[in-house]
Amino acid sequence: MVNQPQSRSFGTSEVPAARATIDRIELPEFVPPAQPAGGFSGERFLDRELSWLQFNARVLELAEDPDLFLLERVNFLSIFGSNLDEFFMVRVAGLKRRIAAGMAVPSAAGINPVDQLELLLSQAHELQKRHAQVFRQQVNPALEGQGIRIKKWDALNPEQKAGLRKWFVDQVFPILTPLAVDPAHPFPYISGLSLNLAVIVRNPVSGKELFARIKVPDVLPRLIAVDHPGSRNVPSRDVEFISLEDVIAVHLDNLFPGMEVVENYAFRVTRNEDLEVEEDDAENLLQALEKELLRRRFGPPVRLEVVDDMNPAVKALLVRELNVEEDEVFSLPAPLDLRGLSVIAGIDRPDLHYPKHVAHTSRALNESETSKAADVFAAMRRRDILLHHPYDSFSTSVQAFLEQAAADPQVVAIKQTLYRTSGDSPIVDALIDAAESGKQVLALVEIKARFDEQANIDWARKLEQAGVHVVYGIVGLKTHSKLSLVVRRESKGLRRYCHIGTGNYHPRTARYYEDLGLLTTDEQVGEDVSRLFNQLSGYAPKTTFKRLLVAPRSVRSGLIDCIEMEIAHKKAGREARVIIKVNSIVDEAIIDALYRASQAGVKVDVIVRGICAIRPGVPGLSENIRVRSFLGRFLEHSRVFAFRNGDDPLVYIGSADMMHRNLDRRVEALVRLSNKSDVTELLALLNRYLDAGTASWHLDSEGNWMRHHQDANGKPLLDIQTYLLESRARQTGAGRR
Repeated sequence: MVNQPQSRSFGTSEVPAARATIDRIELPEFVPPAQPAGGFSGERFLDRELSWLQFNARVLELAEDPDLFLLERVNFLSIFGSNLDEFFMVRVAGLKRRIAAGMAVPSAAGINPVDQLELLLSQAHELQKRHAQVFRQQVNPALEGQGIRIKKWDALNPEQKAGLRKWFVDQVFPILTPLAVDPAHPFPYISGLSLNLAVIVRNPVSGKELFARIKVPDVLPRLIAVDHPGSRNVPSRDVEFISLEDVIAVHLDNLFPGMEVVENYAFRVTRNEDLEVEEDDAENLLQALEKELLRRRFGPPVRLEVVDDMNPAVKALLVRELNVEEDEVFSLPAPLDLRGLSVIAGIDRPDLHYPKHVAHTSRALNESETSKAADVFAAMRRRDILLHHPYDSFSTSVQAFLEQAAADPQVVAIKQTLYRTSGDSPIVDALIDAAESGKQVLALVEIKARFDEQANIDWARKLEQAGVHVVYGIVGLKTHSKLSLVVRRESKGLRRYCHIGTGNYHPRTARYYEDLGLLTTDEQVGEDVSRLFNQLSGYAPKTTFKRLLVAPRSVRSGLIDCIEMEIAHKKAGREARVIIKVNSIVDEAIIDALYRASQAGVKVDVIVRGICAIRPGVPGLSENIRVRSFLGRFLEHSRVFAFRNGDDPLVYIGSADMMHRNLDRRVEALVRLSNKSDVTELLALLNRYLDAGTASWHLDSEGNWMRHHQDANGKPLLDIQTYLLESRARQTGAGRR
């Protein structure tokens, strides 16, 4: 192993040890320079929010792909809907709030906030119309061709109608609550993301028309199997569905006896659901967050979706009562909220899904020929283990590591970060088992993980009740790093066993998130991880690290120094190259460093799944920068930073994306790989991603993404995820199962 000194020379600059620290709440947020660095144009950045919408457009392209398995296309339609909901709840809501408060400033791309909001709403309108058209014109007819139909009430036969009537009376009617609007009943509160029916009823005596609202219950499936209402065991073939709102609509007379139901229309509201917790003023962060979660339910509306045949007078009433602007009203064909298609996406039709994937145990953990579970600790003592999920099984590696630690009598302490985890997490169970067996267990639970706040509060309390020491990290910073530390008593003393990853300790998402992880007993890494945990749980603002880069102090500066090192190598006549793989890249200082590298002749490749503010291919600025994006069966989630460094490549993996929140307002950790075979393997993987024969999206200098998935003869290019699945199956000798 090559140990990294505490202060490393990068040719043109030094990384002093003092920079590898976290000063608790005193850190200023990074502010990009007022003047463009290096003489670059002020328009050198693409707009972050528009780039996010383009990412979701790429998701929609997968739903439009007729060569993709049909139920996977349905799933991408559902994912698109969920993504856009979050965009409005957080990004659009945040922009509106800043504009209203007079705090909005032009974006890094130079767009005025009001103009930016107008652009976002305009593009969102186009995307939602396209989303609806893909379902109605392409996917729904294809489903019908496979015997999967979504029916309207009038198209059902008498027996089907009778069955649904009985089900409605028994299972739906008791849940419904009609809310009238009149002088004695004010307009009701409409919860965010709920589907509703706006109902107009007429009093047959007075002839007066009145408005009422009915919430479509979210405790029931959105799509109901016509011949099996209430059952979750849906037939896989020749199955018919009807939407829950349609069933409710035809039974409205049950809810308004003595009134005449005139008309009804579906609508849906999206609200601001971003959290604001003033941690400095909160004596108890847990209680403050719970109070803020309650407030989230009542955030102001940011979008109103209505069916396109809605009576204009009804729409005007909703617009007035909900206080939304006209450009925030989205008129769409029914059905609204295509997230509900997840019911259909889950139908058991292997011929309409990706082939089944069975993750294999990592070769480094499975060196014996026996079926006995691998001894993770013994394997780690032999060498560092680089894991690549979901191709390498999470359950037989990371999960097994923690479960074996909990059961091992020689283990004396376990320290663990938890950002997101599943509702039935064996990770949490292992920590509880360890604490109950007398081990010292520390869990750093990030209760501010967006949209998982309540679940994480529940886990924190469950862990505390079991005797686990639960802490919530550093005030003012989210803890996003993915770290496990196990301390084991051995013949030569205590030994540290560490896992550092790019993804959450979430066994369920580990099946479809692409992530990397390192299992190691390296002394320097163990020392660094121990120091970081001590900093997170106690008071250690001047901690230094040797093998880790830790945000908010040293990730940005350390990576920029690595980029400058490549520039120095290039100027000295040596080969130089930078490869970065992240979920998002918007940080101006990092991007400017990449621009400087490009100007010096360094070849720069950026692989980004989502948001990208880089303008590649601009003469004199970024002609040596290429940007690629990969979307598919698995969500590309790993973060990798690779530098040629002459003939001694430097490769880091870790939790940080290149965004302000990651680099300035979160605790993130990157670890440098020291095993040369791991470095070689990871560089080969990155080069396979970037190969001209691999399918991907290419970004041009104007911010447009173009999909490249066929060669000049129309032959499909290599799908990187399929290639890796098949490659791993061949390596394990298991073949496709």
